[in-house]
Amino acid sequence: MRHPVTPDGRYFVVRGRLWRMADPSLPEERRALLTRELMAARRAVGTALRSGDEAALQAARAGVDEAKRALGERGPPWWEDGAPDLNRHLAKNTPYAEWFAGMEGA
Repeated sequence: MRHPVTPDGRYFVVRGRLWRMADPSLPEERRALLTRELMAARRAVGTALRSGDEAALQAARAGVDEAKRALGERGPPWWEDGAPDLNRHLAKNTPYAEWFAGMEGA
């Protein structure tokens, strides 16, 4: 992966922001199917934006959300240890700050 992943495997970091990883307990076939569905929904968002079709845009964005929830990237966290979901937080403002600072210096 080209983006750093937190030591616990819960997030990857893009431009200093944490983004939740897919649930690692998903079977590989299921993850691959959901990823294909996500990519198709993202393409549909682009098509709808270019065409100015608001109804198609809403449907495509709903498809993106549905796939991301099924992958575990949105919705309730897939981990069960009670740790908070820090999705979209700046890494420097989270318990990952020290780890991230070390990544920036690497």
